Amino acid sequence: MSGSGVTSGGPGGTGGDAADRRARLVVTAFYLVQGMCFAGLLAQVPTLQHDLGISDGTLTLILLLVPVVAGVGSVLAGALAPRVGSARLLHVCGPLVALAVLGAGLAPTVAILYPVVAAVGLLLGLVDASMNMQGVEVEQRYGRSLLNSFHGAWSVGGILGSLAAVLAHSLGWSLAAGLGLVAAVGVAVDVVAAAASGGGVPRATEREAVPGLVLAEQPAAVAPRADAGASRAARPPWGPLILVGLAVTIVYVADSATSNWSTKYIQDALGAAANVAPLGLAAYLGCQLLGRLAADRQVNRFGPVVPVAVGGIVGAAGLAAVTLAPGPWVAVVGFGLTGLGLSVVVPLSFSVAGRLDPEGTGIAVARVNLFNYVGFVVGAGLIGGVAELLSMRLAFAVPALLALGVVALAPAFRVAARDDVASPAATR
Repeated sequence: MSGSGVTSGGPGGTGGDAADRRARLVVTAFYLVQGMCFAGLLAQVPTLQHDLGISDGTLTLILLLVPVVAGVGSVLAGALAPRVGSARLLHVCGPLVALAVLGAGLAPTVAILYPVVAAVGLLLGLVDASMNMQGVEVEQRYGRSLLNSFHGAWSVGGILGSLAAVLAHSLGWSLAAGLGLVAAVGVAVDVVAAAASGGGVPRATEREAVPGLVLAEQPAAVAPRADAGASRAARPPWGPLILVGLAVTIVYVADSATSNWSTKYIQDALGAAANVAPLGLAAYLGCQLLGRLAADRQVNRFGPVVPVAVGGIVGAAGLAAVTLAPGPWVAVVGFGLTGLGLSVVVPLSFSVAGRLDPEGTGIAVARVNLFNYVGFVVGAGLIGGVAELLSMRLAFAVPALLALGVVALAPAFRVAARDDVASPAATR
């Protein structure tokens, strides 16, 4: 990412020129492909388990391996981005994610599957971090909130990845063919996006916008430093990032609970038919997408604190409805409210990271991204443990209570406010 020399592309920071619009479109494409690859693989997990004869215990270890190794990838991205640039990382690793997903479908044994899944996780972490670095950069060039729309593209990709699995099953395709469809589309879109941006190879001596790039970048390794002490002082502070990261962790605990357990809960605990039970997850993802598509306008109008606080309340109410649901349809509505309410938190956390990293190193983005995987791992274990000890219904009360923590942490997102939209008064 470029440093403080980046300027917004249009009058008043509207990002109106062709280069900024192209950058926004290219970064959106990478978000969409990342969501498609991730969901496309998860949707084929039952088939993968059946084809390789994987036990439930082994499958749990394999699934937990992905976020753990992805955390390593995020740390690695934070170390590499200041040296080689997040655009270059994204262009190299984006297509590799799609190929690694295909590799999971081609793995002939569990022994080979483990390193393939580790590669998937590492690349997912690298791309998650680098694409959010690029998203922050585009947002800063436009001078207004955009990250919710980028994460909305991720949600669209997730829906497309799931539909690809449905199509593969309907046509009787093998696991490799189904994942091959996702990989082929993913590689094609990523390659076209990289070509449209000119390959993303920055000129290290320039901080201004370079025609043909996703974004202008200057690797921090070539930037002049007065001394080691100044370099340390320029590093983003951990304190505010931890507060925002805690909110991200809470959101991913809820996300993990919904992704892993909503269908089972609606079918087993609430007695829904097999064709009704998946609607909980569908409602969650659909409303998450709607929330993200609408959120940027609200953030630009009211600033970040109000949407995060209101989102935390709505998310907690949705999970409470799931916990207390007398029947499946109330739970479906509850999952929808959960997705709608909590949808704004993660995108805004990266806006905070961008504001806390004026040098544009990408380190803050990589740090925030770590909390994504922490929440996923904690959520999987916590919800499963409570369900085993008490009940599935009470298990959803845990993220419902935790979601109230998002409301308490909302003031930490004030850092993400644009100078002219820090409060509602600024819009009047």
